[in-house]
Amino acid sequence: MSDMSNPKPRTSLAPVLVLVAMIIGVMVAVLGGANGPILMAVVFVFTMAIGVPIPFAAGIATVAGLIIADIPMTLMAQAAWTAFEPFPLVTIPLFILAGQLMEQGGMSEKLVNIAQKLVGAYKGGLGLVTVVACMFFAALSGSGPATTAAIGSITIPAMQAEGYRSRFAGAIAASAGALGSMIPPSNLLIIFALVTDVSIPRLFLAGIVPGIVLGLMLMVVVFVISAKNGYGGTGEKFRWGPLLAAFWEGKWAVMAPVIILGGIYAGIFTPSEAAGVAVAYGLFVGMFIYRGLTWAKLFHAFKFTAIVIGSVLFILGSTKAFGQLVTLFDIPSSVLALFQGLVDYPWLVMLLIGVFYIIVGMWLESIPQIIIFTAVFYPLVTSLGVDPVVFGIFTVMTCEIGFLTPPIGVNLFVAARISKISIEEISVGVLPLLIPYVLMILLLVFYSDWVTYLPNLVYGPTR
Repeated sequence: MSDMSNPKPRTSLAPVLVLVAMIIGVMVAVLGGANGPILMAVVFVFTMAIGVPIPFAAGIATVAGLIIADIPMTLMAQAAWTAFEPFPLVTIPLFILAGQLMEQGGMSEKLVNIAQKLVGAYKGGLGLVTVVACMFFAALSGSGPATTAAIGSITIPAMQAEGYRSRFAGAIAASAGALGSMIPPSNLLIIFALVTDVSIPRLFLAGIVPGIVLGLMLMVVVFVISAKNGYGGTGEKFRWGPLLAAFWEGKWAVMAPVIILGGIYAGIFTPSEAAGVAVAYGLFVGMFIYRGLTWAKLFHAFKFTAIVIGSVLFILGSTKAFGQLVTLFDIPSSVLALFQGLVDYPWLVMLLIGVFYIIVGMWLESIPQIIIFTAVFYPLVTSLGVDPVVFGIFTVMTCEIGFLTPPIGVNLFVAARISKISIEEISVGVLPLLIPYVLMILLLVFYSDWVTYLPNLVYGPTR
C-alpha cells in the first residue's frame, strides 16, 4: 500500500529471464553498437510487456546497454552504491514508519472526526470528509496509497452504508489519497530531489498550495456528483462548538504536521531530522496519548516499513544504473535535438512531456518513472527556462494520475480492495475525479509563478 508496492502477483522469473537473455543476445548481434539506446528501449518495453517486474526490467535493459557499449558490469554495483549513498535517503523509511505509527496509533480516526464536524453536514458530506481527511493525513504519511488505505478504510464502508455507489466511494478515497504524494512531506518529491539535487524544503513548500487547491477542486466535483445523485448530507447547520471540540480532541494529530513541517521551514531541523522527529512523535502519541499502538501494531508498522524500503532500494539500485547509462549514451542531448524546433514554445514541450508521463504512468510505477525519465527530460526543460521546482511538482502531479489509471494504478487497487469491487468498476468511477488533476497540470504549464511563490518568499528566488 505504498508508492513503491507492486500490485501484480509474483510469478517465477527463471524461464522469463532465460528468454530475455536469448533475445538480448540476438539483438546485440543484429543492432550493433550504434543502436544502444534503441536496444535498451526495446528490451525495457519487451520485458515489462511479458510481466517482468519494473526493477528487473530496468536491470535487464541496463545489462543489454552495458554489453552493446562494452562497459564493465561493475557499473551496476557502482550505480547502486551511489543511489544508496545520499544521506537524505534515510528520510523515506523514517516518514513511512512515522505514517504507519500515526495510522496504527489512532490519528487517522481523529482527523476523520475533525473533517466530519467541518464538512459532514453538506451534500456528499462523507465524500467531502474523505477529501479533507486525506488532505490532513497527507501531511503525515508522505504516500498516496498509504493515505488512501488509512482514510479509505474508515470512510469507504461508511459511505457505502449511507447509500453511496461503491465505485464512487472508492474513487473518492483513491483520488483524494493521491494528495499524499503532493502535500508535504512527500516521498516522491524526496526522490525527485535526490535525482536532481533540487532543495527538498523548496519542493515541500511548493507542494503545499497545489495540494490544497487540488483538494478543493476534488471537493467541488464530489459535491456536484453527490448533489446530483442525492448522496448524504444531514441538512444540519454548521456549528463552531462541535468543530472546536473535535479539534481539541484531535489536537495531537493536528500538531504533527505543524511540528514536522514548521520545524523544517523555521530551520530548526533538516528534512532528515524532521523524519526522525516524526517517528518519535508518532510513537509517543500512539503509545501514551491515544494508546492505540499495541506491540502487535508496532511490529506491523516496522515490518511494513522494512518491506517497503527494501523494494525502494531495489528499485533505486537498478533504475539508477539505467539512468546513468541513459546519460552515458547522451540520450538527453538527442531529446533536446528532437525538440529543437519547439524551443520557442516551452508550454508545448511541457504538454508533450505531460502526455508522455501520463501514458507511461499507466504502466510504470512512480519511483522508476521519476528516476529514469527525469534524467532524460530535466536537462531539456531547464534549458527552456522552466523552474526546476515547478518541474518537480509537475512530475509528481503526473505520477498521481498514474496512481489512478489502470493497469498499475496502486491507489485504485487499494480502494477497490476496501470497497470490495473490481478494478474495472472503480476505474470507471474515478474518471470524473481525474478532471481536477488535468486542470492542475494545465495550470502548471501555462501559469506556474504561483507554485514558486512560497519557496521564493521563504528562501529567495532560485539562482
